Amino acid sequence: MKIKQAIVTPIAFRDPPLLNAAGIHEPYALRSIIEIETDNWHIGLGESYGDAPVLELLQRVAGLLPGMSPFDFNGLRQRSAASVAPGTRAERLEHALAPGTDPRKDVAKLFSAFEVAFLDLQARSLGIPLVELLGGAVRREVPYSAYLFYKYAEHVGRPYAPDRWGEVIDEVQLVNEAKSMIDQYGFDSIKLKAGVFPAQQEAACMKALKRAFPDKPLRIDPNSNWSVQTSVEIGKSLEGVLEYYEDPTPALEGMAEVHRATGMALATNMVVTDFAQFEKNVHLNAAQIILSDHHYWGGLRETQVLARMCETFGLGLSMHSNSHLGISLLAMTHLAASVPRLSYACDTHYPWQEEEILVGGKIPIRNGCVAITDAPGLGVEIDQSALASLHDQYLRCGIRNRNDTIQMRKYHPGWDDRQPRF
Repeated sequence: MKIKQAIVTPIAFRDPPLLNAAGIHEPYALRSIIEIETDNWHIGLGESYGDAPVLELLQRVAGLLPGMSPFDFNGLRQRSAASVAPGTRAERLEHALAPGTDPRKDVAKLFSAFEVAFLDLQARSLGIPLVELLGGAVRREVPYSAYLFYKYAEHVGRPYAPDRWGEVIDEVQLVNEAKSMIDQYGFDSIKLKAGVFPAQQEAACMKALKRAFPDKPLRIDPNSNWSVQTSVEIGKSLEGVLEYYEDPTPALEGMAEVHRATGMALATNMVVTDFAQFEKNVHLNAAQIILSDHHYWGGLRETQVLARMCETFGLGLSMHSNSHLGISLLAMTHLAASVPRLSYACDTHYPWQEEEILVGGKIPIRNGCVAITDAPGLGVEIDQSALASLHDQYLRCGIRNRNDTIQMRKYHPGWDDRQPRF
């Protein structure tokens, strides 16, 4: 079985005006959809970032794959590394809250994007679900968390009709958002994307959520937008409220100081994003929970290594999420189904996304979980008409690089982007 062709299709899908530490989501999120076809007509699927610099690299690697075996991971790694050799890396504007934008992780991102498609091809050719290639399922259903955001009612300029969630900027609106999400999807834990409003205001919202959902584990993620002093004060005020405290302050040293002062379990997807940082984290005891993300950790199998490292050093493990569609959700789910040490429900933005490129539409989330099936590979097929539509939307939307800060200044021209802000 040899690769006949690899196609990378950039797409754009509608994204709500979700607020975060860097600003606000733009009206369209960008992704890349990968299709790898072999000479015996199998097609493997992948999904990755869609910003212009990453897209350029993905397309460069795709051109090097024909003739390869989809079992040749060493060859894939070599081609990924060759594609980001010195002098080939495009300039880009980075966002501290999005480790996936870090150009130092380009090789890991490229390898991961195509590794998922390779594994999907392998599993399809064998007629087995992808999870079996990862060692088999230790769970058939993977729990996810309700992922709450503060948000505006509609995007500036109103490029399309407002979403169904409406405005969420206060306690009552946030509790209603949580109720709606839980009623629809059955989530058993709740996370709030914070770092948007003054910290005491956000802490009050967490206490309101605790009153409304006393039996559901709660998490808050300020995306390192609080100082150490603020993080300690808020952490102490939320003692007994939080399941864990995610990335309240910048840098491993700051996180370690917050942990020492509060005794709270801290989680991160921002300051432990590779194995060198993992080693430093162990020495500092800064974060006790690692939120993995196969898109920039280097793929599904590298994330399994991370899981074993967490088990060895007594750290908790869960998963980070960025705006994504169903192929990424299923890759996360097959991976999480294979990992014995999955300490907490995973993050996902998926409920916020209304569009999809898969046959049958969106992946169901029932009782807060996504189930794996016995269908070969990831278990889904691409709806080519839907893919073409979202590709056309990409061509028309005018966005090529995500920038939440510039978008926020369309609402508030004098908006202050310093971090930590509070």
